[in-house]
Amino acid sequence: MTMEAVNVLCMKWGRKYGPEYVSRLRSMVSRNLARPHRFVCLTDDASGIDPSVEVLDLPRTGDPDFDQRVAWTREHGWLKVLAFASPLHDLTGPVLFIDLDVVIVDDIGCFFDPPGEFLVIREWDKRDGTGNTSVFRFEAGAHPEVLQRLLADRSGVRASVRNEQEYVTGSFASVGRLGYWPEAWCRSFKRHCVRPFPLSFIEPPRIPEGARIIAFHGKPNPHEALEGVSGKWYRRVLPTPWIGEHWR
Repeated sequence: MTMEAVNVLCMKWGRKYGPEYVSRLRSMVSRNLARPHRFVCLTDDASGIDPSVEVLDLPRTGDPDFDQRVAWTREHGWLKVLAFASPLHDLTGPVLFIDLDVVIVDDIGCFFDPPGEFLVIREWDKRDGTGNTSVFRFEAGAHPEVLQRLLADRSGVRASVRNEQEYVTGSFASVGRLGYWPEAWCRSFKRHCVRPFPLSFIEPPRIPEGARIIAFHGKPNPHEALEGVSGKWYRRVLPTPWIGEHWR
Protein backbone atom coordinates (compact mmCIF):
# COMPACT_ATOMS: atom_id res chain seq x y z
CA MET A 1 0.00 0.00 0.00
CA THR A 2 1.37 3.39 -1.00
CA MET A 3 1.59 5.83 1.89
CA GLU A 4 0.22 9.34 1.51
CA ALA A 5 2.95 11.88 0.86
CA VAL A 6 3.35 14.42 3.64
CA ASN A 7 5.07 17.76 4.14
CA VAL A 8 7.68 18.94 6.62
CA LEU A 9 7.92 22.71 6.94
CA CYS A 10 10.37 25.06 8.60
CA MET A 11 10.94 28.82 8.53
CA LYS A 12 14.01 31.00 8.59
CA TRP A 13 14.07 34.77 8.79
CA GLY A 14 16.69 37.26 9.86
CA ARG A 15 20.05 36.15 11.23
CA LYS A 16 19.20 34.33 14.45
CA TYR A 17 19.96 30.97 12.81
CA GLY A 18 22.37 30.40 9.97
CA PRO A 19 21.64 28.37 6.83
CA GLU A 20 23.35 25.35 8.39
CA TYR A 21 20.39 25.01 10.75
CA VAL A 22 18.06 24.52 7.78
CA SER A 23 20.42 22.09 6.07
CA ARG A 24 20.89 20.02 9.23
CA LEU A 25 17.16 19.89 9.87
CA ARG A 26 16.66 18.62 6.32
CA SER A 27 19.30 15.94 6.90
CA MET A 28 17.78 14.86 10.22
CA VAL A 29 14.32 14.61 8.67
CA SER A 30 15.60 12.56 5.75
CA ARG A 31 17.17 10.04 8.15
CA ASN A 32 14.17 9.84 10.46
CA LEU A 33 11.16 9.96 8.13
CA ALA A 34 10.80 6.98 5.82
CA ARG A 35 7.47 7.84 4.24
CA PRO A 36 7.35 9.99 1.07
CA HIS A 37 7.66 13.62 2.03
CA ARG A 38 8.39 17.09 0.79
CA PHE A 39 10.73 19.24 2.88
CA VAL A 40 10.15 22.97 2.47
CA CYS A 41 11.79 26.01 4.04
CA LEU A 42 9.97 29.34 3.93
CA THR A 43 12.56 32.08 4.12
CA ASP A 44 13.57 35.61 3.22
CA ASP A 45 17.16 34.56 2.50
CA ALA A 46 18.06 31.26 0.83
CA SER A 47 21.79 31.92 0.64
CA GLY A 48 23.92 29.09 2.01
CA ILE A 49 21.06 26.60 2.37
CA ASP A 50 21.84 23.15 0.97
CA PRO A 51 20.52 22.76 -2.61
CA SER A 52 18.58 19.65 -1.59
CA VAL A 53 16.22 21.88 0.41
CA GLU A 54 13.15 23.20 -1.41
CA VAL A 55 13.16 26.90 -0.61
CA LEU A 56 10.07 29.09 -1.01
CA ASP A 57 9.45 32.72 -0.14
CA LEU A 58 7.65 33.67 3.03
CA PRO A 59 3.98 34.04 1.97
CA ARG A 60 2.88 37.57 1.15
CA THR A 61 -0.28 38.79 2.83
CA GLY A 62 -0.87 42.31 1.55
CA ASP A 63 -0.26 43.49 5.10
CA PRO A 64 2.69 45.93 5.18
CA ASP A 65 3.90 44.83 8.62
CA PHE A 66 4.17 41.18 7.61
CA ASP A 67 5.28 41.72 4.03
CA GLN A 68 8.03 44.10 5.15
CA ARG A 69 8.73 42.03 8.27
CA VAL A 70 8.76 44.98 10.64
CA ALA A 71 10.32 44.41 14.03
CA TRP A 72 7.32 43.08 15.98
CA THR A 73 6.56 40.38 13.40
CA ARG A 74 10.08 39.00 13.76
CA GLU A 75 9.81 38.81 17.55
CA HIS A 76 8.02 36.21 19.68
CA GLY A 77 7.48 33.97 16.66
CA TRP A 78 4.73 36.02 14.98
CA LEU A 79 5.96 35.30 11.45
CA LYS A 80 5.20 31.62 12.08
CA VAL A 81 1.50 32.45 11.68
CA LEU A 82 2.25 32.73 7.95
CA ALA A 83 2.18 28.92 7.93
CA PHE A 84 -1.61 29.25 7.95
CA ALA A 85 -1.72 31.22 4.70
CA SER A 86 -4.18 29.83 2.18
CA PRO A 87 -2.99 28.80 -0.26
CA LEU A 88 0.37 27.93 1.25
CA HIS A 89 2.18 28.09 -2.07
CA ASP A 90 1.27 24.74 -3.69
CA LEU A 91 1.44 22.59 -0.56
CA THR A 92 -1.43 20.20 0.06
CA GLY A 93 -2.12 17.62 2.73
CA PRO A 94 -0.62 17.14 6.20
CA VAL A 95 2.12 19.55 7.24
CA LEU A 96 4.49 18.97 10.15
CA PHE A 97 6.06 22.27 11.19
CA ILE A 98 9.40 21.94 12.98
CA ASP A 99 11.43 24.81 14.42
CA LEU A 100 15.07 25.09 13.40
CA ASP A 101 16.42 24.84 16.95
CA VAL A 102 15.66 21.15 17.51
CA VAL A 103 17.55 17.88 17.40
CA ILE A 104 15.71 14.86 16.01
CA VAL A 105 16.82 11.74 17.86
CA ASP A 106 14.38 9.07 16.62
CA ASP A 107 11.82 8.25 13.93
CA ILE A 108 9.21 10.99 13.38
CA GLY A 109 6.80 9.12 11.12
CA CYS A 110 4.49 8.75 14.13
CA PHE A 111 3.77 12.49 14.12
CA PHE A 112 1.52 11.95 11.11
CA ASP A 113 -0.51 9.18 12.76
CA PRO A 114 -2.65 10.70 15.56
CA PRO A 115 -6.03 12.06 14.40
CA GLY A 116 -6.78 15.74 14.82
CA GLU A 117 -6.84 19.04 12.96
CA PHE A 118 -4.07 20.67 15.00
CA LEU A 119 -1.59 18.89 17.25
CA VAL A 120 1.16 20.62 19.20
CA ILE A 121 3.50 20.20 22.17
CA ARG A 122 1.80 20.92 25.47
CA GLU A 123 3.94 23.69 26.99
CA TRP A 124 6.06 22.22 29.76
CA ASP A 125 5.93 25.12 32.22
CA LYS A 126 2.25 26.14 31.91
CA ARG A 127 -0.95 24.69 33.30
CA ASP A 128 -3.38 26.62 31.11
CA GLY A 129 -3.11 24.36 28.06
CA THR A 130 -0.84 26.66 26.05
CA GLY A 131 1.02 24.82 23.30
CA ASN A 132 4.67 25.09 22.40
CA THR A 133 4.82 25.52 18.62
CA SER A 134 8.29 24.08 18.17
CA VAL A 135 6.50 21.11 16.58
CA PHE A 136 2.92 21.19 15.31
CA ARG A 137 0.81 19.55 12.60
CA PHE A 138 -2.04 20.89 10.50
CA GLU A 139 -3.55 20.60 7.03
CA ALA A 140 -2.08 22.97 4.44
CA GLY A 141 -4.45 25.84 3.70
CA ALA A 142 -7.21 24.52 5.95
CA HIS A 143 -7.17 27.23 8.62
CA PRO A 144 -6.82 30.65 6.95
CA GLU A 145 -8.83 32.27 9.74
CA VAL A 146 -5.85 31.99 12.10
CA LEU A 147 -3.80 34.36 9.95
CA GLN A 148 -6.77 36.46 8.84
CA ARG A 149 -7.88 37.31 12.38
CA LEU A 150 -4.37 38.44 13.28
CA LEU A 151 -4.13 40.63 10.20
CA ALA A 152 -7.56 42.14 10.88
CA ASP A 153 -6.83 43.03 14.52
CA ARG A 154 -3.12 43.11 15.11
CA SER A 155 -3.30 45.47 18.09
CA GLY A 156 -6.15 43.62 19.76
CA VAL A 157 -4.54 40.21 19.35
CA ARG A 158 -1.17 41.36 20.62
CA ALA A 159 -2.79 43.02 23.62
CA SER A 160 -4.53 39.77 24.58
CA VAL A 161 -1.59 37.34 24.31
CA ARG A 162 2.16 37.49 24.79
CA ASN A 163 3.34 35.61 21.73
CA GLU A 164 2.48 33.62 18.63
CA GLN A 165 2.14 30.27 20.34
CA GLU A 166 -0.41 31.56 22.85
CA TYR A 167 -2.39 33.06 19.98
CA VAL A 168 -2.24 30.00 17.72
CA THR A 169 -3.07 27.42 20.36
CA GLY A 170 -5.78 29.64 21.80
CA SER A 171 -7.31 29.97 18.33
CA PHE A 172 -7.62 26.20 17.95
CA ALA A 173 -8.68 25.64 21.55
CA SER A 174 -11.54 28.14 21.17
CA VAL A 175 -13.13 25.98 18.46
CA GLY A 176 -12.36 22.63 20.07
CA ARG A 177 -9.64 21.64 17.63
CA LEU A 178 -6.57 21.64 19.86
CA GLY A 179 -4.72 18.39 20.48
CA TYR A 180 -1.35 17.47 21.94
CA TRP A 181 1.44 15.05 21.13
CA PRO A 182 2.14 12.21 23.55
CA GLU A 183 4.23 13.78 26.29
CA ALA A 184 7.34 11.67 25.71
CA TRP A 185 7.75 12.55 22.01
CA CYS A 186 8.92 16.17 22.36
CA ARG A 187 11.18 17.05 25.24
CA SER A 188 12.94 20.22 26.33
CA PHE A 189 16.74 20.13 26.41
CA LYS A 190 16.87 22.43 29.43
CA ARG A 191 14.03 20.79 31.37
CA HIS A 192 14.35 17.12 30.51
CA CYS A 193 17.91 16.47 29.25
CA VAL A 194 20.10 18.59 31.51
CA ARG A 195 20.61 16.84 34.84
CA PRO A 196 19.28 18.61 37.94
CA PHE A 197 21.70 20.55 40.13
CA PRO A 198 24.21 19.44 41.35
CA LEU A 199 24.31 16.39 39.02
CA SER A 200 24.60 18.78 36.07
CA PHE A 201 28.18 19.50 37.13
CA ILE A 202 29.25 15.86 36.85
CA GLU A 203 26.80 14.20 34.41
CA PRO A 204 26.20 15.28 30.80
CA PRO A 205 22.66 15.83 29.50
CA ARG A 206 20.90 12.69 28.38
CA ILE A 207 18.12 11.79 25.96
CA PRO A 208 14.88 11.03 27.84
CA GLU A 209 13.28 7.66 27.21
CA GLY A 210 10.82 7.77 24.32
CA ALA A 211 11.97 11.16 23.05
CA ARG A 212 11.92 11.80 19.32
CA ILE A 213 12.52 15.54 19.10
CA ILE A 214 14.52 17.64 21.56
CA ALA A 215 13.62 21.34 21.55
CA PHE A 216 16.28 23.94 22.36
CA HIS A 217 14.08 26.92 23.26
CA GLY A 218 16.00 29.91 24.56
CA LYS A 219 19.61 29.19 25.45
CA PRO A 220 21.62 27.12 24.76
CA ASN A 221 21.20 26.38 21.07
CA PRO A 222 22.35 22.97 19.76
CA HIS A 223 25.78 24.17 18.65
CA GLU A 224 26.36 25.70 22.10
CA ALA A 225 25.12 22.69 24.07
CA LEU A 226 27.31 20.42 21.97
CA GLU A 227 30.35 22.29 23.30
CA GLY A 228 29.08 22.67 26.87
CA VAL A 229 27.98 26.31 26.72
CA SER A 230 24.92 26.87 28.88
CA GLY A 231 23.91 30.50 28.41
CA LYS A 232 23.21 30.80 32.15
CA TRP A 233 25.81 30.72 34.92
CA TYR A 234 23.52 28.69 37.19
CA ARG A 235 22.63 26.07 34.55
CA ARG A 236 25.74 23.99 34.00
CA VAL A 237 25.74 22.10 30.72
CA LEU A 238 28.56 19.66 30.14
CA PRO A 239 29.63 18.93 26.54
CA THR A 240 26.95 16.72 25.00
CA PRO A 241 28.31 14.27 22.39
CA TRP A 242 24.94 12.82 21.37
CA ILE A 243 24.00 16.18 19.86
CA GLY A 244 26.81 15.75 17.36
CA GLU A 245 25.60 12.25 16.55
CA HIS A 246 22.11 13.41 15.63
CA TRP A 247 22.43 17.10 14.67
CA ARG A 248 24.10 16.65 11.31
